Amino acid sequence: MVNNRHSAGQAVPGIIFAAPVGIPAAGLEVISLAGLRARSRAHGTELGAPLRPACHQVLTLASGTLRTAVDFTDHDVGRDSWLWTRPGQVLQWGDLTRAEGTLIVFERDFPGAAAVRAARLDDPHGRVLHTPTGEAATSLRVAAAHLEHEFRSPGRLPRDTHHAVLRHLLDVLVLRLAHPDGSDTSAGAPSETFLRFRATVERDFAHTRRVDDYALTLGYSARTLSRAALESAGIGAKEFIDRRVILEAKRLLAHSDLAAARIADRLGFSSATNFAKYFHQRAGQAPIAFRTAVRGRVE
Repeated sequence: MVNNRHSAGQAVPGIIFAAPVGIPAAGLEVISLAGLRARSRAHGTELGAPLRPACHQVLTLASGTLRTAVDFTDHDVGRDSWLWTRPGQVLQWGDLTRAEGTLIVFERDFPGAAAVRAARLDDPHGRVLHTPTGEAATSLRVAAAHLEHEFRSPGRLPRDTHHAVLRHLLDVLVLRLAHPDGSDTSAGAPSETFLRFRATVERDFAHTRRVDDYALTLGYSARTLSRAALESAGIGAKEFIDRRVILEAKRLLAHSDLAAARIADRLGFSSATNFAKYFHQRAGQAPIAFRTAVRGRVE
């Protein structure tokens, strides 16, 4: 399984994940941080560089602490917290020599369909850092340990049966992570209007940045969309769109070697100049300055 898939112009290397010989678990790997460090050395990969994994990654620590940046926001991971990064997010590991733990890497299609829906695996806005307590924390530790044990010790189970066992164990883990207290997360969830708007922005942000266009597509007024965004996200509809565009721009600047003009074209700007002005107004620095700064964060 490949953790990082690169298109033309994406030169930052990734880490290749693959199940050990004799363990038939295509789409899943459980690897220790020590193993990850060894693999990065073998492949000549700098783990502090910006990576954009194509898989889900769940990290749990057994000891130490780790400061990791996900989409350019720092998260402090400790013994009692879990880090869940999703496909497409830009990840920069911190100093991996300060922590030991386990990384669970899986493709979107590995869990069962019911778990994909219930755990909201396709939600690009899913929470990154989880800090369960009490029984929820214990249950997660048990689930992770059981998954790791079965991954490393297939025993005498037939190939298909072992694959099914791993899938069910991963389902348990992601469901417990998504619902740590057993509650229905729909309580207090964003409004249906905002969810429709958010999904449409995710699909069309590279084609239009106009609130009126989204209102027309969705059959709402621009005022309704702005009110829904303010109530659910704390910002207006135009700001929400702009932040999504800037996030994608940052991801491309950090993880690819695409020229600013190519990124401008990919994001629907009429020129590199207009893109640079838009980016500077909202990010506080020029695009190339941002690229230089974020790639210089290797610890």
